[in-house]
Amino acid sequence: MEQGLLWKRLGSMGSRELTVLASELRRIITETVAANGGHLSSNLGTVELTIALYRVFDPESDCIIWDTGHQAYTHKLLTGRYDSFQSLRRLNGISGFLRRSESPFDVFGAGHVGTAIAAGLGIEAALQKGARQSVVAIVGDGAMTSGSSLEALNQIDHLKSSIKVVLNDNGMSISKNVGRLACVLNEMRLKRLYRSIKGDVKDTLELMRLDGLESVISRLKTGIKQTILGANLFEDMGLNYIGPVDGHDIKEMESVFAAVKDFTEPFLIHVVTNKGRGVYYAERDSVTFHSIGSFDPETGEIHASNQTSYSEVFGETMTAIAEKDSRVCGVTAAMPDGTGLSIMSRKFPERVHDLGITEQLCATYAAGMATQGMKPVFAVYSTFLQRAFDQVIHDICIQRLPVLLCVDRAGIVGNDGPTHNGVFDIAFLSMIPNMTVLCPSSLQDLADILYTLLVCEELKGPVAVRYPRCQESGDAASIVSMMKRINLRTWNKLVDGKEIAVLATGSMVAPAVKAGTDEETAVFDCRSVKPLDERTLLSLARNFDAIVTIEEGILHGGFGSSVTMALNEIAYKGIVRNIGIDDCFSDHGSRNEILSLLSLDYSGLRRQIRNIRGELCAHNHRIRKD
Repeated sequence: MEQGLLWKRLGSMGSRELTVLASELRRIITETVAANGGHLSSNLGTVELTIALYRVFDPESDCIIWDTGHQAYTHKLLTGRYDSFQSLRRLNGISGFLRRSESPFDVFGAGHVGTAIAAGLGIEAALQKGARQSVVAIVGDGAMTSGSSLEALNQIDHLKSSIKVVLNDNGMSISKNVGRLACVLNEMRLKRLYRSIKGDVKDTLELMRLDGLESVISRLKTGIKQTILGANLFEDMGLNYIGPVDGHDIKEMESVFAAVKDFTEPFLIHVVTNKGRGVYYAERDSVTFHSIGSFDPETGEIHASNQTSYSEVFGETMTAIAEKDSRVCGVTAAMPDGTGLSIMSRKFPERVHDLGITEQLCATYAAGMATQGMKPVFAVYSTFLQRAFDQVIHDICIQRLPVLLCVDRAGIVGNDGPTHNGVFDIAFLSMIPNMTVLCPSSLQDLADILYTLLVCEELKGPVAVRYPRCQESGDAASIVSMMKRINLRTWNKLVDGKEIAVLATGSMVAPAVKAGTDEETAVFDCRSVKPLDERTLLSLARNFDAIVTIEEGILHGGFGSSVTMALNEIAYKGIVRNIGIDDCFSDHGSRNEILSLLSLDYSGLRRQIRNIRGELCAHNHRIRKD
């Protein structure tokens, strides 16, 4: 298949060729994800949808916007990335998400849900009035529950938009969808009677489409729909609703897309798909194969690791703590499996609150629980916590409510790239008054922090605990059995040394210990990023000629910035250097590859410490000479 021209050949293909193409695309997606990791089940569900869409709409002249990249692998294969698809999510390869710099067909870059309709409305407003470009937004049913999607839907009628929204409804976001909208979509899927009546009257109504009968036809359509379906949320918001449509029947979808393409009215086409379609193990367990590492593409057997993740330890620790205190509860934004809260929900389902893809709601919901004496723990990926920044300030921190934010995937996440890297949380959380920020340096440290905060009653106000997406040696059950009370705010010296003191946080402690040992520098585990351990810092200022901070986060406003400001206030005369992530968005690749490129692995840290020692020798030589 010739690179870049595959989507142009769709119109000339017959039904048998399209079926063969769909199977081939599924094979490529499955084999590539099996090798590289990625989002499998959601992409398997949109193969026929994408083919049908691109047989009607023109990706060159129409604006086709995919909400996140969880459903856009077929889009990539059809729009010039067939030959490079094996590089998916690899260093210097193509992104697992949508990226404007990668292809002109990626109209709007996205890795977080809920952007497509809003972006589409903005694009439509910017197009010349009367332009014959269609604006199409493909949105998953999980994404439709997010606040930004609902806000955009609310504006469609007001803006007199003619946007076409394709609702990809597979009944899931990552895990099973929750909330009333999910129930509404379930009810719509079951209304097969409406689908059959709609098919019988459609041709008659369109043949009658004369100017004088427009309002009669509109009322007749509305009457049929309301009689069979009842009230329709989308039509109440000003969209013409069509569906449900079989999301694996190319001919049916194509006929619907063709029928609505040239209308200057907004439409919502409700397409029902099966997550994991065509691959038996992905259909059977679509949650596991939503986002997956390497596996056997023939059997679906996952390549097991003998190490334990921070998310697993978090989930097991929360379960053990919940047994001791009925006030402890978990809150998640559609991520019970990814965060580890699903472990707790198996034993205490009524105490784990999954509110769908609604990070803002989750933050305020947790704040409300805290006012009533509960101990809410909002488990959230660092990248998604960014979406609730205002609620953290306004609803949690100003009121000094005891809400525990467990910030998973902090730092570099690797193959998911810049949209999912959690490099900003130290900076944006540290700037908020009343907030405490803690960084565990090991699996045991995470369990001990949670135990100290929740069991030993040290959760007196807002606290954020950030931990990385990585695995370490250790057994979760053993770790939980050994959890104990610790001093949360004291920095611990791990390596003796002279002249240079290295202050490392969280995931950077282990490589810093190794590099510091080899370079004969003192190394401290700085668990408390905010507040600083000022007593220890003052002692270091008296006894060391150089102080170096290391963090897996953005430098501007980060841990190093706080230490530098504190040292400036006491007029420290030695050398201060901050090691972390510069003012940039890090690309995708494995976590180890990206850390190496950022010089945040052992070799990079040792090289930088050695350079600082050379700088210190030159500095001391100048002082002696003067």
